[in-house]
Amino acid sequence: MSPLLFLCILCLSARITYTQFPGPPGLKGEKGDRGVSGTQGVPGLRGGPGIPGLPGRPGESGDVGIYGLPGHPGETVCTEATVESSCPDVQTLKSRLAELELAINYHFVRRVGQKYFVSNKERGSFSRAVEFCSQQHIELALPQNEEENNALTQVFGDVYKAAWISVNNKKAEGNFEVDMKNQRLTFTKWGEGQPDKSIQDTGCTMLSENGIWQVTPECSMNAYIICQL
Repeated sequence: MSPLLFLCILCLSARITYTQFPGPPGLKGEKGDRGVSGTQGVPGLRGGPGIPGLPGRPGESGDVGIYGLPGHPGETVCTEATVESSCPDVQTLKSRLAELELAINYHFVRRVGQKYFVSNKERGSFSRAVEFCSQQHIELALPQNEEENNALTQVFGDVYKAAWISVNNKKAEGNFEVDMKNQRLTFTKWGEGQPDKSIQDTGCTMLSENGIWQVTPECSMNAYIICQL
């Protein structure tokens, strides 16, 4: 091929352009056969508990139920707020506790029933005995029965064998005998010839070692001071 002819063919080739457009879609192929089943997968891990849900709305109020039968009456509970008239034992208990606290401060304490006899085993005159017990906010001892009378003699020492008791000789008239509160005596244990009316108005009453009561004109003598509460 001559060079001139080759050059002409090359120029013609350069001027020709090719444009490619998509062709029309082809026909749909036939459905393929079903594939082979795959192998079973490994089980997954169990999930943790979920977050609690929000509280639900309150339900509607139910109907009023049937009234029950009356209950058995309960026992009264005594407190400081309880009215004294409905619970009188409160004040009584407080009083007894205060008395017990007072009783432990003495050298001699004897309980007879609901009464306590107390003493520091000191001796003095009748007026001193009344004054001492009054300062303690209690009373001079006065036995109300045989048991209390015998209990008082237990304070006696080896030498001194007498104690003052709360008999008001100045207010005594005949057989009408009274205590220091001017209340009639409900128990007495006078010795023979007692009370001695010749000295009754000016004397004082003491309890001797054998539990006998006697009036003495010597109100200033030293006898045991015993109080009661």
